[in-house]
Amino acid sequence: MRFSLATVALVALQSVSAFAPLATQQNVLDKTFLRMAEENLQGPPYSGPASKPILDSVKFPSDMKKLSMSEIKQLAHELRWEVLESVSKTGGHLSSSLGVTELTVALHYVFDMPEDDIIWDVAHQCYPHKILTGRRDRMSTLRRLGGISGFCKRKESEFDSFGAGHSSTSISAAQGMSIGKSLLNKRKNNCVAVIGDGAITGGMAYEAMNSAGYLNSRMIVVLNDNGQVSLPTGTPSAGGVVPASQLSTYTSNLLVSKPFQDFRSFAKSFNKLLPEGIQDVNKRIDEYARGIVSGGTLFEELGFYYVGPVDGHDLDNLVPILEKLRDSPNDKPVLLHIKTTKGYGYPPAETASDRMHGVGKFNLGTGVQVKSKSIAPSFTSLFANSLIDAATEDRAIVGITAAMPGGTGMDIFGRRFPKRTFDVGIAEQHAVCMGAGMACEGLKPFVCIYSTFMQRGYDQVVHDVAVQNLPVRMILDRAGFVGNDGPTHHGCYDLAYLGCIPNLTIMSPSDEIELKNMVMTCAAFDDGPTVLRYPRGTGYGAEKLQSHFGYKLKDGKVPAKGDVIEIGKGRIIRGPNAMIDNSSTSRGKERKDRVAILSLGTRLDEALVAAQEVEDSDENLSVTVADARFVKPLDVDLVRQLADDHGVLITIEEGSIGGFGDHVLHFLALDGLIDSGNLKFRPMVMPDTYFEAATQNEQYDQAGLNSQHIKGTILRLTERMRVPVLEEA
Repeated sequence: MRFSLATVALVALQSVSAFAPLATQQNVLDKTFLRMAEENLQGPPYSGPASKPILDSVKFPSDMKKLSMSEIKQLAHELRWEVLESVSKTGGHLSSSLGVTELTVALHYVFDMPEDDIIWDVAHQCYPHKILTGRRDRMSTLRRLGGISGFCKRKESEFDSFGAGHSSTSISAAQGMSIGKSLLNKRKNNCVAVIGDGAITGGMAYEAMNSAGYLNSRMIVVLNDNGQVSLPTGTPSAGGVVPASQLSTYTSNLLVSKPFQDFRSFAKSFNKLLPEGIQDVNKRIDEYARGIVSGGTLFEELGFYYVGPVDGHDLDNLVPILEKLRDSPNDKPVLLHIKTTKGYGYPPAETASDRMHGVGKFNLGTGVQVKSKSIAPSFTSLFANSLIDAATEDRAIVGITAAMPGGTGMDIFGRRFPKRTFDVGIAEQHAVCMGAGMACEGLKPFVCIYSTFMQRGYDQVVHDVAVQNLPVRMILDRAGFVGNDGPTHHGCYDLAYLGCIPNLTIMSPSDEIELKNMVMTCAAFDDGPTVLRYPRGTGYGAEKLQSHFGYKLKDGKVPAKGDVIEIGKGRIIRGPNAMIDNSSTSRGKERKDRVAILSLGTRLDEALVAAQEVEDSDENLSVTVADARFVKPLDVDLVRQLADDHGVLITIEEGSIGGFGDHVLHFLALDGLIDSGNLKFRPMVMPDTYFEAATQNEQYDQAGLNSQHIKGTILRLTERMRVPVLEEA
């Protein structure tokens, strides 16, 4: 229920003591009216238009061509609220999409997709684009199993010119498309790369710009400058609290200031009266003045014609500029610098673009997100707090992240140790190599990067860290399936692409206690580089750790601090009948009925469930479950023990082909443990395919890595279940 200002003011007056002076009462009334007036204009509840007649008339971009400018503006308003209403029900990337709503409308109004190409960098801001390109009726399936992707995807629509999910790729892609159109003599050659949200800080963007100027490729680069990086948090760090990619607010404001614009307007008018030779000189003076003030000189020296900054929310100005660039016969690449506000048009997102960059379901009227209750903290926060514990005792420990402080826990670390926290922007290669340089001087760098993004710094891991055997601690968050971000973000490959590199020590925890232990282990290990990888998700809580994992917790509480564990040493968690000592059990009398599961990472929980279910279903079967902990160095004594005592050995991991299971099999083969033929071995890994958006559990179910699949594998290998031959299948 909402009350009138007068009613609220009356209540406020009544709350003042009856004995208060009249002036005090009037002061309260004035402040109440002022506060309520501000809330009435800016505060909740927020709501959009009751109907969307313009948006209803637009199914594809071609439907926009007949609209007037006033209708285009109304379309942008309706589109913004369509995005808000959709994302409030599904979750997703919100602030970035709100910030480019006007730009999206302008681009589709001016250009002719799919003949023209619009490439969205990172593509987490593509929701308005999806709605305008025939997918409005599918937005309810956004980032869900069988639904549409949260990023651009070529196989999803002909209007998605280029797939993305990682940053800084758009300019390279647009350049390749432009060259392709030119060489194939296509009638139109309009390629637009929209880059922003920190993606311009990625080195690949500058490589592409350098090449574009050299090759003189016709294309338009739209620099969406919202002054923020992919996950802006204002994290306290060695660089202050400003995002690593923030452009100069002062120079941008100066360029669009009225005195400067008036001067340029006068100079251009006066210049037309002068001889052509002098006009050319004056044009150069104007260009360099504009470059000195705005920073455009950098782009122009790379071969671009620089335009801007331009208000990215002003359609009256933005549309004519894009039309001129579209119709220009010049083949020189252009960089259009626009200024936008992330989360524009929705106050909760404007004021909290970090928390509303990626959101779950939220209350549209208030902006309050729906938070699921968890019995335990996230692995990310557990890591961050464990690192704080280690850094409290060791001043050499520093944290590095590549524009993902909130996603990796570096925001938590940064609040405690701002001078020892370094956010380098979207520059994973630089982050790894900088960590190597720090290690040379005796610091203990923890380079915290998502597994999927560490792929971008692979050469640095090999060339700068491993070859020199420098003690850089590489922390890979989001290992394994990540859920609704889909295939561009899954951390499937790190075990395979890092496991082949000499000198690396690679570990993966099964639970929150092991994660704490491994953070301390990394901090204490100075003999070479280490890799600690863990999945997205939460811990299990004290009760389950005791009942399910067999921990003996003091006072029934999870230890506040981890302990250093022995490098390369695994552990047996469960023996037959859930006992480590199997001497008293009648199970597994024959070798073929004894099964061992060797797990790496948090699939250990599913392995324990499967083991219990198998033994409950057959009194003759015995199942041992072990936690490998390390990929490198592999606990070969543990592997030998399991191979000697069991007829079936199964490995399971949250990784692709070529990872932990292959290391175990390689050792079994070289050690002759499978030569006699009395050991059946099966690696359970992520299948050799891509997994689309879904929940994490749905993805592990699709991949055959949940408890029922482990149980099925055991029953087949122990011949309790018949497996059809290929012809029958």
